[in-house]
Amino acid sequence: MSVHRHTFTGWLLLLLHVSASAVRLNLLGRQRNPALQEGDVRLFGGGGFAEGRVEIYHDGRWGTVCDDGWDLAEAHVVCRQLGFPRADSVVIGKNYGKASGPIWLDDLKCDGTETYLSTCMFIGWGATDCSHKEDVGVICETGRTNLTNGDALYSLDHSICLSDERGQIFDSGYGCDFSISVRSATGNAQEDGTPEVVGETICAHKSILSQFPLFNASKGISNITVDVAQSCQPHFSSFIRYIYTRKMDVNFSSVQCLHWMAYTFGVKQLMEDTGRLFSEILPEDASFHTPVSLYEYAVETQDWVLQENCIQYMAWNYQNLSSSPAWTQLSVELLRSLLLRSDLVVPDEYFLLQTVESWITEKGNSTSLETQAELLSLIRFPMIPAEALNDLESNSSLYSSHVNMYRDNLLKAFQFNVLLFGNLISNPKFNREDGDYRPRIYTAKPWSKALSRQTQYLYRNHYDSMTTSLNTPVHNSLIFKDNQILWEANVFENKQQCSNRGVRCESFPSARLVPQNGLSRWRNVLYRNRLLLMCQDKYVFQVQDFKDNMATNGTQVLAYPCPDDQYTYRFVVRPYYV
Repeated sequence: MSVHRHTFTGWLLLLLHVSASAVRLNLLGRQRNPALQEGDVRLFGGGGFAEGRVEIYHDGRWGTVCDDGWDLAEAHVVCRQLGFPRADSVVIGKNYGKASGPIWLDDLKCDGTETYLSTCMFIGWGATDCSHKEDVGVICETGRTNLTNGDALYSLDHSICLSDERGQIFDSGYGCDFSISVRSATGNAQEDGTPEVVGETICAHKSILSQFPLFNASKGISNITVDVAQSCQPHFSSFIRYIYTRKMDVNFSSVQCLHWMAYTFGVKQLMEDTGRLFSEILPEDASFHTPVSLYEYAVETQDWVLQENCIQYMAWNYQNLSSSPAWTQLSVELLRSLLLRSDLVVPDEYFLLQTVESWITEKGNSTSLETQAELLSLIRFPMIPAEALNDLESNSSLYSSHVNMYRDNLLKAFQFNVLLFGNLISNPKFNREDGDYRPRIYTAKPWSKALSRQTQYLYRNHYDSMTTSLNTPVHNSLIFKDNQILWEANVFENKQQCSNRGVRCESFPSARLVPQNGLSRWRNVLYRNRLLLMCQDKYVFQVQDFKDNMATNGTQVLAYPCPDDQYTYRFVVRPYYV
């Protein structure tokens, strides 16, 4: 019996053609078409996702490139063709594993501006006097500080009774009665023109595999054949062993393959655990192709944990997303999912409206008027700053196409800005639970302020906390414009700093955001403030709630990685009518 799972789109389909080091490249949104094209390039055998031996596809086979004349100009072309900003360095003489194909290119000369390596000058395909010892490699820049270590191990442990004994049974193969033939296409062709295939056979036990029906380990079947990517074949045995023991060590050269295998055979716990590890690589891609591609893959595989991870990262970093190369690739479903979120981090609601209008304009006629209206209706018009509402008709690029929708929402927004909450409640059309009256996480002045050691030029003493203040209106409706609240923001990094302020801190660092003037007269306003943890001022990697004016454990349990502990704390005030 043969098991085929080749119905996926995007990067997962490309697992059929790439190396372990290149799997991550496909997560970065490369080539959406799984069919190999003449002149395609890949990095093979590297320990990281942006490093490896350079290989190029020609005449139905993958081949290498000789290092004669190879320099950064040529390396830049390869890296940009793969979607990286540029090359970091050239690698010569490093062993990236045995190369079995031809040496396609020699004496290559590139200006460094070419789009494809195959358009550079060279003698001719296969014309070379090199050996594979002279194959060239590159390390590409990712556009971010390298956040992940390809060799770092993450232990997954959901072990059960007798796990170690089960592992020994698998290792020994004693009494095995179910054969799994694992095959991989190398991407090369044999002399007779048929695809070159490599493989291995794993002997397992029906009584173990029968827990997962997709193996079809029934009484009448004693073997199956599984087709996997060549990059995933080394990890298949570890995957089967996990089914016996419920524990394994995972690194970033194996996590993508293990997730795919877990999905393919319905091993849900492993699928969820490996899906969570993908959050480690989301910040590495400044182009946002990775989170977008991973989101699409998560939808296809129905991995809701991974899906939420991707959406949350994009919601917290929406401003960067909206100016990224991946912005126009967002599907209607993904954009809708983002617009429905209250944890969307944006300068203000008007900025959000502008980006949605921009996305619709970029899409042109491919988005129906009905879909456009639906997306625009998810903008929380009452939250748009009053000064922007006044000029919206003249500044909007889509107003004339959706006049009624804009007018209705503008009326709703103007009423919100000039009427007290009590007066709004008397309006039969008003619904106090309507999300349009609830703020997102707005970072524009006056609602937020950042605090870091870099901004604290007076921060000298170990015993002094980082401190700043901000003034905000009581509420963002226009009638409260002249009623101000002064807030004090602190970051405490040790017990002494907390004691100096008379504050009890349960862990460090802890943050505090406390009003300095009384709120008792504003009984209809509730504050649900947030603390944004920003990494190197580049991206939000955690969002914390305030409870009794305190936010703790902000750097203990991180949603996404941040190297070198280079944090910026952004305090955000969020008033609600109640």
